[in-house]
Amino acid sequence: MADTVTQLLQERTNDDNLAITYEGRDWTWREYIADAERMAAAVLGVADRNRPMHIGTLLGNTPDMLLALAAGALGGYVTVGVNNTRRGEGLAADIVRADCQVLITDADHRPLLDGLDLPGVTILDTSTATWDQLIANAGDLVPHSVPTAVDTFMLIFTSGTSGNPKPVQFAHMMIPFAGPVLAEKYEVGPGDVCYLSMPLFHSAALMGGYCVALCGGAAIAPAKFSASTFLDDIRRYNATYMNYVGKPLAYILATEEKADDIDNPLRVAFGNEATDRDINEFSRRFGCTVWDGFGSTELAIIITREPGTPEGSIGKGFPNVAVYNSDTLTECPRAEFDENGALSNADAAIGELVNIDGAGMFMGYYNDADATSERMRHGMYWSGDLAYKDTDDWIYLAGRTGDWMRVDGENLAAGPIERILLRLPEINRVAIYAVPDEHVGDAVMAAVVLQDDAVLTPESLSAQLAAQADLSPKAWPRFVRIADDLPTTATNKILKRELKKQGPVAGDGTLWVRQARSTEYRDAAAPAATV
Repeated sequence: MADTVTQLLQERTNDDNLAITYEGRDWTWREYIADAERMAAAVLGVADRNRPMHIGTLLGNTPDMLLALAAGALGGYVTVGVNNTRRGEGLAADIVRADCQVLITDADHRPLLDGLDLPGVTILDTSTATWDQLIANAGDLVPHSVPTAVDTFMLIFTSGTSGNPKPVQFAHMMIPFAGPVLAEKYEVGPGDVCYLSMPLFHSAALMGGYCVALCGGAAIAPAKFSASTFLDDIRRYNATYMNYVGKPLAYILATEEKADDIDNPLRVAFGNEATDRDINEFSRRFGCTVWDGFGSTELAIIITREPGTPEGSIGKGFPNVAVYNSDTLTECPRAEFDENGALSNADAAIGELVNIDGAGMFMGYYNDADATSERMRHGMYWSGDLAYKDTDDWIYLAGRTGDWMRVDGENLAAGPIERILLRLPEINRVAIYAVPDEHVGDAVMAAVVLQDDAVLTPESLSAQLAAQADLSPKAWPRFVRIADDLPTTATNKILKRELKKQGPVAGDGTLWVRQARSTEYRDAAAPAATV
């Protein structure tokens, strides 16, 4: 029985079923693995075996990314999934922090590297003739190592308590752990097509999509997510399975419904963080089954929905998942509800989601013992997620500890965004915090105090934010409150909890609003423009 990605791939060396379909080109599993072996041989030919064998990928969801994933497993080296929404110095810091000695990119992403200081990093661009020659001249593959189950398959970045992303060591065993269970549960096998539009540098796509196809022997249709082209893609690729994270279902449901939407091959959508309403509506509109669960990038806590999951709950946790008070180090009492269904003992019932048995499948952060120790306190894994349990063990999320924000399926920290906004000369003070998103998760809100006599307009704010190369698209504030002052403690620290409690309001100032996926702000008090 396979316990590594390498072994799973090797089992399909002679498989002539469809493995990849992308914009009119197809690969069988036999062809996919052969091409991946050539890529691995080419990469190892330019790598320095005396350095950490970490090969970065700055790519989108394309066959090149799928080949790079397989090449790392077959070549016995670590693939570093670089977040392609990072910009500027933050992007460079990720690449250097993960000890990437080679970085594979393409024409779409190569410009992101312009002007960055990347000492000791060899950049390989798959869209160039040089890359073609490198592949053509690659000899037979001699793997750098033969991975074991606990060896690192990928480094996957998440954010840290300081706001700096940390590379999680994603072990080989994760794919054969999740894949067979999901493939069997959803009856995914040869003849099925798995539509993967969530970023392949993230664990959600690996654990909810890639592993299903690899273990089931189904095909993969990699894609860039677009709500407007989603259904066309499903029909074009004859996709029967898809995975999601965050709000894709909500974005898709926002498009105009048509009478023939249900006429499509999709059978199953699997992911996390969808609302009850979106799960039900997506299922009805597209005639498929939606299964939603919960899991952190570190994969130490797993929660799954079951039949009968109450509205608002994310499901039940594995036996080792509990809600703990971080001060008393004891389990929180069960939630109590009033006659209206409101939580009546929030202070006692809400705590942090933990794995009481230890790290689970969390292998630690790469080269960051302090951050790993912070997660692994008192022999337990502390997730940073706040939650509560009812008397039947159903779990409900209650937010994030500290300044965490969960925006469109990704964690964001406030500090880096605050530092970027303080570059704007008109801004004197700023607080970034989370307010509820209208669909699921959080929206970013900024409360700012301007310099004396400074003037900032919605148009100027949009233009200046667009000029910040290291500001991720997901980090743009949805709400901006221009205030005369901000509540502070006696030591002049801004009281974000007060701002959060108030929500997306102007208070005694002005509130600007940016629609999702737009870069334009408008005064919330002004009527919306009509077309």
